[in-house]
Amino acid sequence: METAVLTVTPTMLLAALGVVLGVFMVWRASVRKARAAADAARAGARAASLIGRVLVVGSVIVGVQWVVITHAAHNTPLVVAVLGLPALFTAHTVVRALTIVADGGGTTRRDRRGGRR
Repeated sequence: METAVLTVTPTMLLAALGVVLGVFMVWRASVRKARAAADAARAGARAASLIGRVLVVGSVIVGVQWVVITHAAHNTPLVVAVLGLPALFTAHTVVRALTIVADGGGTTRRDRRGGRR
């Protein structure tokens, strides 16, 4: 029984290696560009969303406080509650924001693989 002999010339080997390297480089560049675009979009949307929520919630709190102080200033426990509860929530939020240094919690298996695939 004869065996088929496959001959690969050095030129063919270099050409194949060049094609594989080129495809790999294009793939890596596109992945990096897509990841950078997604990160930029997420950061912009996150900032705009946060600013909007802060303004709305702040306006609601100020409105409720104004109504209570204007119409029920003689009711001390109510005024203390209306002024104190938002202060407690704000303090909790500020303390959490100043003590958490990681961006998004722990590392998951998906994070180690490079995000979504």
